[in-house]
Amino acid sequence: MSEDKFDVIIVGGGPAGSTAAYVLAQQGLEVLLIERGNYAGAKNMTGGRLYAHCLEKLIPNFAAEAPVERRVVKERISMMTDNDAVTMSYRSPRLAVAGNDSYVVLRGKFDRWLFEKAEAAGAIATTGIKADQLIMENNRVAGVSCGGEIMKADVVILADGVNSLLAEQAGLRKRVLPSQVSVGVKETYELPAKVIEDRFGLTGNEGAACLFAGSFTNGQVGGGFLYTNKESLSVGLVLGLQHIGESNKTIEDMFADFTSHPEIAPLIKDGKLLERSGHAVPEAGISMVSALYGDGFLICGDAAGFCLNLGYMVRGIDLAVTSGELAARAVLAAKEKRDFSTESLRIYKKMLDESYIMNDLSLYKNVPAFMENPRMFNQYPAMVSGIMADMFVIDGKPAVPLRKKAIKHVKAAGLMNLIKDGLKGMTAI
Repeated sequence: MSEDKFDVIIVGGGPAGSTAAYVLAQQGLEVLLIERGNYAGAKNMTGGRLYAHCLEKLIPNFAAEAPVERRVVKERISMMTDNDAVTMSYRSPRLAVAGNDSYVVLRGKFDRWLFEKAEAAGAIATTGIKADQLIMENNRVAGVSCGGEIMKADVVILADGVNSLLAEQAGLRKRVLPSQVSVGVKETYELPAKVIEDRFGLTGNEGAACLFAGSFTNGQVGGGFLYTNKESLSVGLVLGLQHIGESNKTIEDMFADFTSHPEIAPLIKDGKLLERSGHAVPEAGISMVSALYGDGFLICGDAAGFCLNLGYMVRGIDLAVTSGELAARAVLAAKEKRDFSTESLRIYKKMLDESYIMNDLSLYKNVPAFMENPRMFNQYPAMVSGIMADMFVIDGKPAVPLRKKAIKHVKAAGLMNLIKDGLKGMTAI
């Protein structure tokens, strides 16, 4: 057994863990950062949308050195039936204003960069090492065990992803339920930069973020995404885990329906498949957040359940970065008092409550339940598509007032359903 003792051990080299390590190492603490992948980002496959505000204050002008792909200047949201798509597109220079901007990132590159920033700041950063369990002494977390090697610390920060088995095994947090997570499947297609720019109406380092909902999920809760990288496209499908067994189609079937849809297929045409991966994603919002701190430990990032899916926007990396920063600030405050008890580390929750993280999670607490509505993925895409077809398809027959055409599709979806769901949607967001 090693007699070395660190100020802090951080488990997980994603955005949350690396940010915490970076902040703490900059302040001169002895930090051990443990990542089980062969490199940071090796196990991360999220579509890759980073809202810049979280890192800009820590590393000013970070995008000049970080391996970001494209700055998002165009947002697209589509509702799809089997053959149709109704798309709302928003393009604005306001999306590219420094501090309010966002970037598409490839996690394998971006996570490695942030991990190396922590190492350069002075953290001992290790990869290919799995933390097997937490070491408990007198009912407090005192370190971790890795392959029989015991390493101790004043505080352990858990940033090991949505399935934080270390916290669960030690009884520090509730078990993650199928209803609280989704399964994401992503493929990356290589395409020349000029082709991507032509297909999406972009120039230079401009990027687009596209979200999709509709029949391709076969009535299940979920959606698709497409992000433009420099020379590739990230295309993915996210489905609620608890309902997957209820479908007569597999995830593979639904993903094939999605990528072969007339709205998607032309965008990825002739693309060379570079990688394919899967991942669990926290989806339950604030109801998923359980234990965040205790004697000798803090939990941040996906492990804490910090993720927001609003249907028209998905946020996770910025919440991870900020929670990692706040976890580090809490440790610094505790170290100053030389007290790493539950009461001392309670300041982490106070910091979270005063930040946008808990504010936004609380504000949108009803969104996960609202998104469970199957009409969002069946009747409403068909209703909107039907109305648009009546507006634009000319068959030579005598014209009928558009309101009469529209009401036919509204009735098919259910007028009362539309009113009730509309009210629920407005209160949820």
